[in-house]
Amino acid sequence: MKKLINDPTRVVEEMVEGLAAIHPGLRRLAGETVLIRADADEACDRQVGLIAGGGSGHEPAHAGYVGRGMLSAAVAGDVFTSPGPDAVYAAIRAVAGERGALLIVKNYTGDRLNFGLAAERARAEGIPVDIVIVADDVALAGESGHGHEHQHAGRRGLAGTILVHKIAGAAAEAGASLAEVAAEARAAAAAVRTMGVALSPCTVPAAGRPGFSLGEAEVELGLGIHGEPGVRRIPIEPADALVDRLMGPILAEIPGDRVVLLVNNLGGTPTMELAIVARHAIGVLEQSGRRVERVYAGTFLSALEMAGVSLTVLPVDDHRLARLDAPTDAPAWPNAADRPRSRSTVATPGPTPEPGPSAGPPTTATGRRLGAAITAAARSLIDAEARLTELDQAVGDGDLGISLTRGARAVLDALPSCPLDDPAATLHRLALTLQRALGGTSGPLYAMLLLRASASLRSNDPGSATAWADALQAGAAGISELGGAAVGDRTMLDALVPASVSLMSELRAGSSPTAALNQAVAAAEGGAEATASMTPKRGRSSYLGDRALGHPDPGAVAVATWLRAVSGVLEAAE
Repeated sequence: MKKLINDPTRVVEEMVEGLAAIHPGLRRLAGETVLIRADADEACDRQVGLIAGGGSGHEPAHAGYVGRGMLSAAVAGDVFTSPGPDAVYAAIRAVAGERGALLIVKNYTGDRLNFGLAAERARAEGIPVDIVIVADDVALAGESGHGHEHQHAGRRGLAGTILVHKIAGAAAEAGASLAEVAAEARAAAAAVRTMGVALSPCTVPAAGRPGFSLGEAEVELGLGIHGEPGVRRIPIEPADALVDRLMGPILAEIPGDRVVLLVNNLGGTPTMELAIVARHAIGVLEQSGRRVERVYAGTFLSALEMAGVSLTVLPVDDHRLARLDAPTDAPAWPNAADRPRSRSTVATPGPTPEPGPSAGPPTTATGRRLGAAITAAARSLIDAEARLTELDQAVGDGDLGISLTRGARAVLDALPSCPLDDPAATLHRLALTLQRALGGTSGPLYAMLLLRASASLRSNDPGSATAWADALQAGAAGISELGGAAVGDRTMLDALVPASVSLMSELRAGSSPTAALNQAVAAAEGGAEATASMTPKRGRSSYLGDRALGHPDPGAVAVATWLRAVSGVLEAAE
């Protein structure tokens, strides 16, 4: 792997620094990987704030669309990993005035969870916030029919999101209310359709190898934007034939006779090839009786260095076309106005938060066992990083091992300040730690696990084994409520729920805590192994369908891994 980077763990941080230095219209929000309009302080007094974001690796999205007439702020997560709710909340606070803010979110589980949590927190503080979800991917319906969409996490948000940004941005700049801006954005999101094809995979910098492999004569149809495989692999065909394959499902869902076309480079496609693709896509639209009002071609929403292209079609009328034509100085939008360079690239730092007090070493047996168990669980995930990465590359985007290692290291750093003699308080503090440090889908799910477990322990004796069984069951229930998953959907719950049920059952049958936990670990490992024969229904692996069979779910394997480590610590203590 050859990449122009320094430290794989700092690529997002250094990218944000570079973008702020390059573009005079952007300021970095102090302490966050968030870029905002340079005039955000003035703009928030007169218009609705627009916020988008997601994992990095999709540049120029999303920071390239920050500016007058488009976004107010872009929130950057780690590569292909949703930003945490704290960063999104900071962006809301920075750009939302009395007129409120609209969050434009692509339909990925991690983005919906993290942006949703941030919006809920902002609303609780009196900030008007609305959310528009973009799900423009037609590949799944095109391959499997309408009914199949209930078997996975839903249509993904792809390059059509950029057109939604432009329409909403023009509406906000014109002085529309939050409800009006949201209505225009929601209508555009409901109308836009996209499908893509990949000629090569891409490599997440921290993973060091591609997320999937393609033969010299193969392409992937209907892929997303996170380096994951598409819905179908076919032999390579001439460009015109591939365009026909993409345009067929799109046109089946596009009404009206006036459209705009967006030809999007997924990262590694030469301009020559984009032009060849655009030429035939325009012809297909015109032959279908549509009038192509505008064509946008270039790199709008990429997947690192992936070679390939996506096609987006949006029906328009005079009003929507005027929104697309409205002026903007967002640097990545075609024909954006030139601006003289200035030095105002970094926002003034805010006050440094006070560090939490150190709790000191535990003085009770429960506190000592809790500290040892947490340490063992965290270290087991760090040790398992390579295996979890390999498993996730087979069914997802390959970042789970990296993400859980980052979360585990954050837990180990936070542990000395945790009041281990108060297990409920410790779990609550670690939940907030993971919410900040562990991005993507895993962050909010593990945070929910610990928050619900903490709440359960507050009303029970933490010295009782059944209290911990209750806490584990409460945490599993919280994950199910937040993520909408259940046992059998091929998620972490397929290990966590059997373990929690087994633990409580064994304790009630009179087993010792150690013996009960050993049986719970066996149930978790059995549940994780069983996921290899399940068709995924949640998360990014749901887009693979039966192609995920034979590979255990990495999230379930991770649960079994840290439970095994906890069991070993408690067994050694007896």
